Amino acid sequence: MIVAWHRIWAVFLRYFYFFAKLDHLADLFFWPTLDIFLWGMASIWIQRQGTPMVAIAILTGLVFWQIIWRSNYEVSVNLLQEFWNRNMVNLFSTPLKLSEWIASLMLVGLFKITITLTFGALIVWLLYALNIFAIGWAILPFCGSLLLSGWFLGFLSAAIMVYFGQRVQMLAWMTAYVFAPFSAVFYPLSALPEWGQYIAKALPMTYVFEGMRKVLHTGIFSGKDFGLSILLNIIYLIATMAFFFTMFEKSRSKGLSRLE
Repeated sequence: MIVAWHRIWAVFLRYFYFFAKLDHLADLFFWPTLDIFLWGMASIWIQRQGTPMVAIAILTGLVFWQIIWRSNYEVSVNLLQEFWNRNMVNLFSTPLKLSEWIASLMLVGLFKITITLTFGALIVWLLYALNIFAIGWAILPFCGSLLLSGWFLGFLSAAIMVYFGQRVQMLAWMTAYVFAPFSAVFYPLSALPEWGQYIAKALPMTYVFEGMRKVLHTGIFSGKDFGLSILLNIIYLIATMAFFFTMFEKSRSKGLSRLE
């Protein structure tokens, strides 16, 4: 499928221009800072009770969770922006292809994730003098895997919203957090009950956060954990993107104007 990069760039700029709005800045800076402060204080207190490295483990998980949240958010909430602005019909009455729109959302997500990750790491260092980049080079493959996880969650919620419209818009914020308890973000897989572990083992995020903790505690990069996370992410991403394309075409056949 041939895509036009000038159309992708044009849509990227459309969403980029929303960046300076107060509510968008709050999503990007205020909420991560608040989470880091609250969780940081709690983890520092727990560490002082005699549990070593708990603060860096929890804060690393928290900062890297933002990658999943942000990549999910940029797909699902930007779809909602088109609903709220009554722009779906206008957008897709142009030569813009659905694949080009998706590519632009991914580009916006990469841009904002870079900002969020850098800002979060800086806040952790300023408040607690902890370096989440102590993981070293392993941060890069893990970040890539978490990015894929956020995208497949975003397309899952977006596929449902693009068919049912604004009455299910709560999925844009809920979907990632539905999976969060089973993703082993702040605690090891073994902390979950047996039934919860079965769910967790089917999620790629679990293997990333388990792998990160292994690097922090042993300095050894787990190729097995990373490989499983990538494999599951590719399967889920292909499946959810196909689901999104299918639901979009069904919605378009009924008329996109009904979503507005």
